[in-house]
Amino acid sequence: MFMADQAKRLARLTGMTCDVIAGPALERENLTGLINVGKASENKPCLIRLAYTPKGRSAKGRGRSSKSRAAAKPLVLVGKTMCYDTGGLSLKINNGMVGMKRDKDGGCAVLGAMHAIANVIKPDIPVVALLAAAENSISDEAYRPDDILTFRNGVTVEITNTDAEGRLVLADALCWACDKENPAAIIDIATLTGGVVVALGSTFAGLWCEDDKLRAKVESAADATGERVWRLPMHQEYRDMMKSPIADILNSNPNRKAHPIQGAAFLSYFVKDNIPWCHLDIAGTHAADKESGPFSPGPTGFGARLMAELAGAL
Repeated sequence: MFMADQAKRLARLTGMTCDVIAGPALERENLTGLINVGKASENKPCLIRLAYTPKGRSAKGRGRSSKSRAAAKPLVLVGKTMCYDTGGLSLKINNGMVGMKRDKDGGCAVLGAMHAIANVIKPDIPVVALLAAAENSISDEAYRPDDILTFRNGVTVEITNTDAEGRLVLADALCWACDKENPAAIIDIATLTGGVVVALGSTFAGLWCEDDKLRAKVESAADATGERVWRLPMHQEYRDMMKSPIADILNSNPNRKAHPIQGAAFLSYFVKDNIPWCHLDIAGTHAADKESGPFSPGPTGFGARLMAELAGAL
């Protein structure tokens, strides 16, 4: 896959480490979202892990004391990397499908951030990037509305709309981050909902973060880089909107109320309560139709500067 090749190339150029979890390894790790979303495409899904380690630290962290390991908790950056999105069996109309090659822009922003982190910022903390990469296509193998998926953390999800696929692959990466990376904090970034475009246009990205310290640092990084964010709420009532009568949660509530918040509420089921977490929805800011501030027309790379700045501030 192209994105995996780019991550490997970046690792070679910068001395970072890169691992690609694909094929049978996805099954072994119970990465249900990637497996199901990507199984209809000939370009098979994968989880791409890219790791920056400050000089003087072990890349894998083995052999250190528990005190040393605690001090070396990484910042984890998670990017939605849908390399193309047809909507799957819940097929997009043509105007809604054009441009879906850019549904990977969350992952692209994470790669851009890692490039800056390794070459320019060089923070004292480890940083791990997780790119959940897949194509949402159509075939007789495609996942379907009415499917029930069981995720790595045991949460069951009723599929109501196969075009709400990005949150499924992000759920895998968030579970992986919580289980395997011992993170100091998690930032996920995604072109997740059309609703955030309606709410905020192309000026601000949506921000969800219930940890006040992390939120303040993200907002400070946004101010420093000109990549503007606006906090939106995450109350239990929104999480309850995602509940299913036959599984734990729905992947998409047909009720369009609070649409961008639904996406964030879904993701919250896959992050452990004790881990600081921030969700950025860049569906309105990942591309520009005209010159605006620091951005030229076309893909903006929104989030790369913010995440690199944040890594240097933690």
